[in-house]
Amino acid sequence: MYSYIIGKVTEVMSNAIVLENNGIGYLINTPNPFAFEEGKDYKVYLYQQIKEDEHSLFGFKTKEEKDLFLKLIGVKGLGPKMALPIIATGSINGISDAINRENILYLKKFPKIGEKLAKQMILDLKGKLDDLSSGDEMIKDTIEELREALLGLGYKDKEIKSIILKVDNSLSIEDQIKEALKLLLK
Repeated sequence: MYSYIIGKVTEVMSNAIVLENNGIGYLINTPNPFAFEEGKDYKVYLYQQIKEDEHSLFGFKTKEEKDLFLKLIGVKGLGPKMALPIIATGSINGISDAINRENILYLKKFPKIGEKLAKQMILDLKGKLDDLSSGDEMIKDTIEELREALLGLGYKDKEIKSIILKVDNSLSIEDQIKEALKLLLK
């Protein structure tokens, strides 16, 4: 089993990259291949899947993405090919939060995830993803959630950008909205 590989990206495809290490080009399926640039060196965290008729490598830019992937493929009925688009289109914190809050609608927005599989994800993973969240990503998600709430209240993006970084992001989202509204009304 591989943990990671360091090498130069020689090709970026729609669903994978080729990473060269010691003269060998490894085809690695990734959630977002366009996050990699050709000709640059990367450390890619790997998961190797071995089947009777296929050997596949799945790669991730961060250890947290790999850990989320491993937890997702542990869900009954959810394989590696279904887990990649989830990681590609959702943030680690967004997925974790949706599972912990039992937000089936959020989970159903991912490709090939229906109500039954969303419920299975919640059943298998609720409370088990809290250790994956990185601090920077949590702050980014909180800021995005606050921005969306203010847009929903009718404020313009320009107005929101002028005050959003002044809001204390350690507060609950409700208190952040109250603080943001006070700043907007000044």
